[in-house]
Amino acid sequence: MISDFGLAKLLKTDQTKTTTAIRGTKGYVAPEWFKNLPVTTKVDTYSFGILLLELVCCRKNFEINAMQEDQIVLADWACDCLKEGKLNLLVEEDEEAMEDMKRVERFVMVAIWCIQEDPSLRPGMKKVVQMLEGSVQVSVPPDPSSFISTI
Repeated sequence: MISDFGLAKLLKTDQTKTTTAIRGTKGYVAPEWFKNLPVTTKVDTYSFGILLLELVCCRKNFEINAMQEDQIVLADWACDCLKEGKLNLLVEEDEEAMEDMKRVERFVMVAIWCIQEDPSLRPGMKKVVQMLEGSVQVSVPPDPSSFISTI
């Protein structure tokens, strides 16, 4: 549910009887929840990035019945397709998207910026909107998992 992102942390602990260490929807939860790192508003940026990839590619983030094994996790597949210059594979079933591959490329790059493992690399949501609108240039993002090896 789109409205779920960011709402879980709005309640203070004295406003609810429910306490949970991790808050969010499975598949959209930022990695810092699992790594004992500080949790900031960038967790919502991460969740939005996953959602954006799903919207652009018209599929779920995790598709166990994917055509090939490297397509099961959408975020990983999208990163590979961007790196290899094969973004058309992500949207080949969508005629409209195939006719506007520059926009697809921009949206996928924005999504990958949003899902960076290192929260400090993720843009704020205001910048995300500006990048999506095209008013801010989107540079090629680094591989999101490159941060894992530095921990």
